[in-house]
Amino acid sequence: MGRQERAVRTRRLILEAAATVFDEYGYEGATIGEVVARAGVTRGAVYFHFASKRELAQGVLEEQFGEQGIPERHCKLQEFVDMGMLVAHLMPHDPLLSAGARLSLGQDLFGDLDGGAAPGWIGRVEAVLVAAGERGELLPHVVPAETAWLVTGAWTGVQIQSHKFTGRADLERRVAALYQHLMPSIAVPGVLAVLDLGVDRGARVAAEMAQAREV
Repeated sequence: MGRQERAVRTRRLILEAAATVFDEYGYEGATIGEVVARAGVTRGAVYFHFASKRELAQGVLEEQFGEQGIPERHCKLQEFVDMGMLVAHLMPHDPLLSAGARLSLGQDLFGDLDGGAAPGWIGRVEAVLVAAGERGELLPHVVPAETAWLVTGAWTGVQIQSHKFTGRADLERRVAALYQHLMPSIAVPGVLAVLDLGVDRGARVAAEMAQAREV
């Protein structure tokens, strides 16, 4: 294994360990020492990649955007749904996503972490909605930037409630219900009729992506 590949793997190992620590203790309670212990690396290795706890937290927030590339669909609104359903499927088992949610929701951290993961998700959702509008998939009143903001906020609220009441055990069902209520208000009838809004949509997308990686 080359030096660069080892560095990439070590960085990823550190981020995964940091995610479990942030998810368990929050930003204030997390320590570099605990990250070192869980990653099984030296303190120097952590500081080689991340100069501070803030940089480590920012790395956890940014890492989630490198892995959730949705397969391209003929219908952009299906990509919009798939994005939210995939995260709903993965979050209960993915420390990076779970930690990103906790870090983003720490009210005292907004200034320190630039709003957490929210700006990145809003931007990603808006880009898909803009593309959907260009293809004539949106109803005339829909403004992609406003809808992206509202949908991201609604998704976050559903996640919080699911986490509070069931430990996210019902998150996929709750997010599916969100889209089933939302899509009639933004999608033209012809597109709405062909959208897959099933509760298991995220699981099927995840399986599709896993199969593609094996090819």
